[in-house]
Amino acid sequence: MQFFQSQLQLKPYPRGFHLITKKVLQAIPEIEQIKVGQLHVFIKHTSASLTINENADYTVRTDFENHFNVLVPEHASYYEHTYEGVDDMPAHIKASLLGASILVPITSGRLNLGIWQGIYLCEHRDHASSRNLVVTAFGI
Repeated sequence: MQFFQSQLQLKPYPRGFHLITKKVLQAIPEIEQIKVGQLHVFIKHTSASLTINENADYTVRTDFENHFNVLVPEHASYYEHTYEGVDDMPAHIKASLLGASILVPITSGRLNLGIWQGIYLCEHRDHASSRNLVVTAFGI
């Protein structure tokens, strides 16, 4: 079994859902050495998340952002954690709903994603800083 790990610092992205599949792959070229395995990607933040979804039509990402803003609104009267901005507590909730990591199969040195699937950075803050990921590939 082989293990490879790298850290990836993403530039600040605006609020929304962003395809980062290519950036993740660039961070761990050793994936090509793995015949059968897994790629684990973990985001080291509490107000952004990761998910896998449609990589072809950008309107899917826009619809995600719009729906999550309805699902988890800003300015909810019951929020107590408000001192970091009106977008902060909703960002924490959205990040928990989507999760801090993804796991993708590796087959013959490539991600075994569906034809229309890509890795998303889900940025839930209005003015986020850079985001740090831990990218780990393992297998035989």
